[in-house]
Amino acid sequence: MRNLKPVILLASGSALLAACGGGSGVFNRDRPDEFAVQRQAPLVVPPDFTLTPPAPGAPRPTEGTAAEQALEALFGGPAPRSRIEASVIDRAGSSAPGIRSTVGDTGTNTVAKGRTTRDIIAAPEGDGQSARTVIPS
Repeated sequence: MRNLKPVILLASGSALLAACGGGSGVFNRDRPDEFAVQRQAPLVVPPDFTLTPPAPGAPRPTEGTAAEQALEALFGGPAPRSRIEASVIDRAGSSAPGIRSTVGDTGTNTVAKGRTTRDIIAAPEGDGQSARTVIPS
C-alpha cells in the first residue's frame, strides 16, 4: 500500500503535465478569419434619383445659422407654439438686451419685501406636520 501511493501520484502528475504541453503555445494557435465568416454582399449600382445639380452661386440648402443648426440637431427644428403660449409671449413683450447685466449690478436698487417674506424664505424645510401659525397681537 505504501508503494502504491507514490506510483499513483507520479502517474497523475505526469498526466496533468502532459495535458499542459501543446508544443506551439497559447499565442500561436490558428484562429478563424473574421472576414471569411460571412460573404461580402455584391456591389450594386444605386438607382437614379434624377437629382438636379445646384444652381451656380446658390446657397446650400442645409446651411443656416449656428442656432438653427443646433435646434435642428437637438430637437428637429423649432417647435410650433400653441395659441396660449403665443398670446402670453405677445403680451409679455420683449426684454431689454442687457437686463441680466443690470440686475446683477451692485448699484441696482432693490425693494425690501419685509420681515415676513424674509422669514418665509429662511424657513427650514419640513413636511408641514409641525407647522403652526402665530397671530401677532
